[in-house]
Order: sequence, then structure tokens, then C-alpha cells
Amino acid sequence: MFQRIINGSVRLMQRWMPEPFLFAIILTFIAALLAMPICRQTPVEVIANWGDGVWGLLAFAMQMALVLVTGSALASAPALKRGIARLASLPKSPAAAIALVTSVSAVACWLNWGFGLIIGVIFAKEIARRLAGVDYRLLIASAYSGFVVWHAGLSGSVPLKLATPGPDLAAATAGAIVEPIAIGSTILHPFNLAMVVLVIIAITVVNALMHPKGAAVVSIDPELLKEDDATAHKPSGKPTPASRLEQSRLLTWLVSLLGIAYLVINLGFRHGAFDLGSVIMIFLFLGLLFHGTPVAYVRAFGKAASGAAGIILQFPFYAGIMGIITGVGESGICFGTVISNACISISSPVTYPLLTFLCAAVLNMFVPSGGGHWAIQAPIMFTAGAQLGVDPGLTGMAIAWGDAWTNMIQPFWALPALAIARLSAKDIMGFCLIDLVVSGIIIAAGLLLWAV
Repeated sequence: MFQRIINGSVRLMQRWMPEPFLFAIILTFIAALLAMPICRQTPVEVIANWGDGVWGLLAFAMQMALVLVTGSALASAPALKRGIARLASLPKSPAAAIALVTSVSAVACWLNWGFGLIIGVIFAKEIARRLAGVDYRLLIASAYSGFVVWHAGLSGSVPLKLATPGPDLAAATAGAIVEPIAIGSTILHPFNLAMVVLVIIAITVVNALMHPKGAAVVSIDPELLKEDDATAHKPSGKPTPASRLEQSRLLTWLVSLLGIAYLVINLGFRHGAFDLGSVIMIFLFLGLLFHGTPVAYVRAFGKAASGAAGIILQFPFYAGIMGIITGVGESGICFGTVISNACISISSPVTYPLLTFLCAAVLNMFVPSGGGHWAIQAPIMFTAGAQLGVDPGLTGMAIAWGDAWTNMIQPFWALPALAIARLSAKDIMGFCLIDLVVSGIIIAAGLLLWAV
């Protein structure tokens, strides 16, 4: 019975899931067509809102690209790749391989989404090279499924924005929050940590059980997974002053120590916020240290940057959708406000976090961006949460979990992994749909218990 459900899910996504860029275009038109009757906007107003929003997430897009690229560059460091190769030799059966990939990817995504996304798919490919009979589609889906804990982790956009002090916090939340909320009340809250652990255990077990049997297994020729190491480079000819600088480990150590010293001073002595910039700096300087020389890191960074191409292309379109959702015309009605108010109108202090989660999950299909969710929901949901007496840290994590949850069927963030794996979104989304259902039950129950 379970296998029939999985096969049906896979067939459904194979038939109906379009290429991710087309997905963004289709969602653009859906948002536009809904905004006109719901918000009583004219086509001219909708087009104007879309165009005004297209470049509205440039700063955040740069941050997201850097999170991905620095995480990817770190994951490609020779020392880490050797560790991955040793770890990939451990599983002796397809089910064990799927379980190991899922758990490693999920833990790594909790630490940093860019690092986890790339390390997961690199690990999956290494296992596919070594273990016969494992389904390659499910391996890559398992590597991506760990992404469901991203926003509940250390690189989650909403909790990190809540932890960032300054006037922007009060402005973004319409005055509901004027002081930063430490990650101990959001990411590191015991309820959130428990939810993360339970979700990781559940998807690990479910992914292992989903492995196809017999002829249904879709494996891959290991020869197709071989690739050149673009970071390996040995200078030829007589060394020059320039080449010595490029290969200087001393320079790498000095600049890395400079960055680490700043982080220690800012976070430890100046009590600065552990925000998105801090996450990027940590992975930037760790990447430099692990690659050893400036030129090696430059090559790794360049190779990693290609994985961000799909995100860079699609971010303006999703920013345009955000413009439609947040924009208003002469009617004064905002699409995002309509969605959020619909959740608020049927909420109690106990159900509010759950409904906030579901609201964020719906919005994530149209705006798969933590910064976008912050812009749309922060002024509404935190104000309403304060009126109901809901802890703002819980409200923030409800938004964060909703933002992460529907990534299981929103192919935008899978693009870098799919590029490395050489698969399409429809190859993995059938498996991810099952993970969506399983993780959703745990998250919903956790938010209700947290609110009690």
C-alpha cells in the first residue's frame, strides 16, 4: 500500500511538475489573476506592482547567493571531500544509504542551508559511485529533504532578522517588536530543537522505507558521475612573485584570522547579533582556511557560483510576485494582508502559531524567500500575535517553519542540487511530496504544543 502511494506521488510530479523557471512564470500569472478580483485592482495596477517589485529583493538575493556559494565552496574543500568519501563507504544497503544521506543533509542544512544543500548532494553522488542498486532519484531527493529544517536552523532568515537590532526591526514589525529577540527564544528554544530532531528522524525513516524494489530502482552509471576537480591546480614553470602570493598559506591564515577576530569581537564583546552576515562570514573564512591558499579558494568559489545561476535568474520573478502580493491600488487592499488577515480572523492564542505556519506555507509557494516573508508578514503577524498575547519568538518560528515546509514541493531552492546531480525537479519531487506530509504533521503538532 505504502509503495503504491509513493509510485502515485512520483507519477503525479513527473506528469505535472514543470521546469522551475516555468513554475515561477506560472505563479506570476496566478498571483496577478487572483489579485485583480480579490484586491479589486486593474490590470495596469497589477503590472505596475509587479514591475515595482522585480528589483525589490536585490540585497537579499545577494545575501542568499553568498550563503549558497560560501557554503558550497566550503563543502568542496579537499579535507571535507575526503571525509565525505570515507563516510560514503559506510552504508552497505540502499536503505542505509538513503537514511545516512537524509540525516547528514538535514543536520548540515540546520547549520547552514547552502552548506547542507551542497554537502548533501555531493555525499549522495559519492554513495551512488560506490553502492550498486541504490535509487539515484531518491538519493538526491533525500539530500534535498533535509532542507525542511533550514529556516528552523542557524541560517534561518526570519529568526536571524528578529535577532538583528536597529530601527529596521521596529519598522518591519509595525512597532510590535522594538528590541531584538535572541536566538535562544527562537532557533535554540527547546520546543524548536525538539521539532527539528523529530522531523529529521521521521524523514530519515520514511525516506529509507520509500526505496523502490527490483526493476523499479532507477540507478545511474558511476562513470557519468565522474568530474574533474576544478580546485586542483599546480603552478607550472618557475615561480613568480605573483604565483607565490597566490599560493601563500600565510596570507590565507592572516585574512581568515582577521575575519574570525572580527566575529569574536562583534559577537562576544560588542554583543552584536548573530545574523545572516555572521553566517556568511563564518563560512567564508572557514572556506578559505580549509582550501589553504587564496587561488584554491578563488577556483572553488567560481565553481560554486555556477550553482547559484538558477536562483539569480528567478529571484527577480519571485520579487515581482512579492510586488503583486504586497502592492496596493486605488482600492487600498493588499493581497498579502488579505491572506494574513484570513488566518488571523479564525485564530485563538493556541491556534494562531499553527495558522501562521499554514499562511506562510501558502505564501512560500509564491515567494520562496525568507526576506519576502519578512516583508509581507512581519508587520501583520507580529502585531496580531502581540494582541493575542502570543510569544513573538513563537510567531517568528511559525513563519520560519511555514517558509521551509513547502520548499519540499517548491523547486526554486532545489536548483543548485539538481544542477550538480544532473536531474530535473520532476525526478525528485514525488518523493519530497511524501516528506511534506510527514513533516507537516510533526510541525503542526509541535506548534500547537508550544502554544499551549
